[in-house]
Amino acid sequence: MTVLRKNLIDGEWLGEAGSRNINPSNTNDIVGEYASAGPEQAKQAIAAAKAAFPAWSRSGPLARHAVLKKTSDEIMARKDEIGRSLAREEGKTLAEGVGETIRAAQIFDFFAGETLRLSGEMVPSVRPGVGVEMTREGVGVVGIITPWNFPIAIPAWKVAPALAYGNTIVFKPAELVPESAWTIVDILHRAGLPKGVLNLVMGKGSVVGQAMLDDPDVNAISFTGSVGTGKRVAAASVEHMRKFQLEMGGKNPLVVLDDADLAVAVDCAVNGAYFSTGQRCTASSRLIVADGIHDRFVDAIKERLDKLVIGDALDAKTQIGPVVDQTQLKQDEDYIAIGRQEGAELAFGGDRLERGAPGFYLQPALFVGSTNAMRISREEIFGPVANVIRVKDYDEALAVANDTPFGLTSGICTTSLKHATHFKRNSEAGMVMVNLPTAGVDFHVPFGGRKGSSYGPREQGRYAMEFYTTVKTAYTFAG
Repeated sequence: MTVLRKNLIDGEWLGEAGSRNINPSNTNDIVGEYASAGPEQAKQAIAAAKAAFPAWSRSGPLARHAVLKKTSDEIMARKDEIGRSLAREEGKTLAEGVGETIRAAQIFDFFAGETLRLSGEMVPSVRPGVGVEMTREGVGVVGIITPWNFPIAIPAWKVAPALAYGNTIVFKPAELVPESAWTIVDILHRAGLPKGVLNLVMGKGSVVGQAMLDDPDVNAISFTGSVGTGKRVAAASVEHMRKFQLEMGGKNPLVVLDDADLAVAVDCAVNGAYFSTGQRCTASSRLIVADGIHDRFVDAIKERLDKLVIGDALDAKTQIGPVVDQTQLKQDEDYIAIGRQEGAELAFGGDRLERGAPGFYLQPALFVGSTNAMRISREEIFGPVANVIRVKDYDEALAVANDTPFGLTSGICTTSLKHATHFKRNSEAGMVMVNLPTAGVDFHVPFGGRKGSSYGPREQGRYAMEFYTTVKTAYTFAG
């Protein structure tokens, strides 16, 4: 019998079945049924969060620490179970699913520690007998909207700091991956959160998300998703003068110079461009390669791609799982067709694959002979598709790398300290990698980009405080 997962509103599990969660590795496999909130339930959740804010925002650090630490401990103890469920609903490999689950546990553990490291400042006033204190407080009700590609890590790095700094939450996860989101909410609920502090409202973005955008009682919104939706979040938030934080994608370059270690460069490119089925905003979809190493690099990439195992995410031998759903698969195939129409050469892959069960399998695709003006070089595809752009030297490589409306992450493969140092300073990206894949970041340091990729304070690490708190300056006259 299929399990029904309900929404959590004001401490109660509510709702009736509204959507089915389908395994992209095997579309005959139904992961579960999930409640779908309407606008009234969304309003109820916002009202509950507003009512819970005064008490939670003034709770002691030990109360918040206990909830976050218990959550971290349970996620870590159940990492294999939760990781398997994640891989089943999203399609990333079992190893990636477990790895992402561990990262979520680490994030909750980090922010449990942050509750005990909250601090302020005290300075003397320019006026005799006056003291000045600067402290931070939670901003209020925070709306959290998360994507499908990291079903537990991205919710973790938004929910954990929001709670640590004393905010209450209305959380809308992506419709495609509700199980991972429901699981962390269930764990937090059982860890002792007071009712109304965390509210889960699964459902359609056009319904639940819009209700959050329209409600003036939502004091801040943290959103990760498409550029188009991000712009709507921004416009609606300006209308209500609320804080907003946007992570919206990338078209990330990996520069490979003539002096690069070929094996390192190939590892960086294959990992960054194709692992997690290329469904990462940090994926290196533009491979910018210098003349002297270009042909050897392309041959080595093709050889590596030919050996990759594409299959069911739950099979331990699988290195790349399926695309998340039919809509994303069609988008990937459409961009492959566009690349060919634009004159790029499809040097490897790009075909639908059949496996033992019906699923959304796509052979990783590699284009060569592309230019930076092509749509496949300008627009985020969000699939296992990458294109090689040939350049003559470092200066041209840097110019091409920066010629993009996005600026999330970038990478360079080189053995030159001079070029590595110059690239780190001059790359127009929020995160820069040297001899590492563009995808893959630590949980305790800032995450975010520039230009069309991000807006607002950085996520993760201590920098998360900038979004989830507001500064208060208090003056005291001693008499």
